[in-house]
Amino acid sequence: MKRSDDSEREKRRKRRRLLQELGEQRIPFLSPSDPGFQQLWDSSYSGLALRQAGALPEGLHERVRSALTTLRRRGCLLRDLVRVRDRDVFTAVSRALVGQPGCTYRYLDTRLFTIPWHCEEEEEQLQTEGQSENCCDPDLRSACKALWELNQFFCTDIQHHKNARGVKRKHSETENSGSQEASKEESKSEKPEKDRVQEEKGEKSEKEEQKEGEEEDSDSGQGCSHSSPPQPSLIGPVHFNITLINYMDPAGMTHLKEEPYYGMGKMAVGWHHDENLVPLSPVAVYSYSCPGETKPEAVKAPVEKEGQTSNEGEKGDEEGGSREEEEGGDEGTSKEEEEKEKACWRVGLKVAWDIHTPGLALPLQSGDCYYMTDDLNRTHQHCVLAGDTARFSSTHRVAQCTTGTLEYIQKRCSEALENLHTDPETGTKSLRSLLPFTLQHIEDIHNEVEFEWLRQYWFQGHRYARFCSWWSKPMERLETDWKEMERMTQLLLAVVEDESSVQENRREMAETLLNALTDRQQHRQTWRDRQMTPV
Repeated sequence: MKRSDDSEREKRRKRRRLLQELGEQRIPFLSPSDPGFQQLWDSSYSGLALRQAGALPEGLHERVRSALTTLRRRGCLLRDLVRVRDRDVFTAVSRALVGQPGCTYRYLDTRLFTIPWHCEEEEEQLQTEGQSENCCDPDLRSACKALWELNQFFCTDIQHHKNARGVKRKHSETENSGSQEASKEESKSEKPEKDRVQEEKGEKSEKEEQKEGEEEDSDSGQGCSHSSPPQPSLIGPVHFNITLINYMDPAGMTHLKEEPYYGMGKMAVGWHHDENLVPLSPVAVYSYSCPGETKPEAVKAPVEKEGQTSNEGEKGDEEGGSREEEEGGDEGTSKEEEEKEKACWRVGLKVAWDIHTPGLALPLQSGDCYYMTDDLNRTHQHCVLAGDTARFSSTHRVAQCTTGTLEYIQKRCSEALENLHTDPETGTKSLRSLLPFTLQHIEDIHNEVEFEWLRQYWFQGHRYARFCSWWSKPMERLETDWKEMERMTQLLLAVVEDESSVQENRREMAETLLNALTDRQQHRQTWRDRQMTPV
């Protein structure tokens, strides 16, 4: 909790500093209609790749779009109550998590529980284990299978993309190295031996200084205005284990925040890094803009300019007009292209905590996909800029599942319950070990089960039970284990309070129990506040 609070405070401090440095100014950003757009993309956003709609098999488009509309029609897409700057707020987009059975995804103090893919492999495994796969009706199972097909396509396609980039990069490095060596040899042949020796010493010293400088840059962890050097990504093939489905209709939103740094327009999702992913793992996003839901005259209406906040008034219009005039070329064509871009949904990117590098706004046509590869998610931030139509997205990720799977938390429960002994004759329960380290470990698991799983599920996760019953029995089992841990805490309290006890470490046991109960009480109060706070 403390680490999370410290991280949030640091983000706020950086945001305040950026806004103070900017004042009333705006950082420039480029769109495809702006000169230098491709050069900026190649130099500062090289980890971003666009796959246009035609790259996907035509039949897959149809199945995925049908799946997304099925999820919405069935009411499976719900807004999440998340924690932002110590406040509970509803997300602007409606969401559902689909993925490997038993996986979860945690963001902004909220845990989402997967609706299973329902692929053939999963159903065969369930049949082998004697379990029923009918946690969803056929309509919903079919929709999840289509999203799994899209997931399989992304796993294969992004691997081909990474391989092609690697070959291209290696070829480029070889060419550059060869041309540099040829240039050096030619230069050496034209110089006296003494000058050549001195030059080689100078080059060696220069390389050492450059290496030291690069090491300092990599350690700083700060955003930079140049493209990040390629870093090793996941070893082996990519396996996306979840997809977060998002839906939003701007026509139904009464207020969307203006993008604050660049004036890019209305944001459906603010600037962020994707959380809780395997380091350097890629992200793949499918975008589907719903046809027939365009607002009347949305493009032609003289509404508030995209880059203008609510209090900028006429000044914003004047600045926007002067920018359009300075762009040169065919003014009518330029304006038309700009209006088309604004009508599209767009993904915005920026170098994290950097006010010198221009931002990038990439329009997305319906059916387009984009990949964030290498270290782009770590060194950059991205946002989603609302268009004129309703839009679905399917965002495929490699979620960090070391502590976020049902299998993990069930093993943790088994570890804790090993310390509970039940007399086979009388049924009397007792604790096997009273060592402070063991007791602390058990109470930590006790808290984890209650606050990271049970309360998260009953707070919001159970809403999906009316569509998919997969989590119902596992959560009942977790609740049963939690009750046993409550019993273990009572047994420990009885030992500590027993004045006749001959336990030498009673004081240490009491301190361990007091710390655990104090921490638990604070967490329970936090959850009570969350449930009672009006939103």
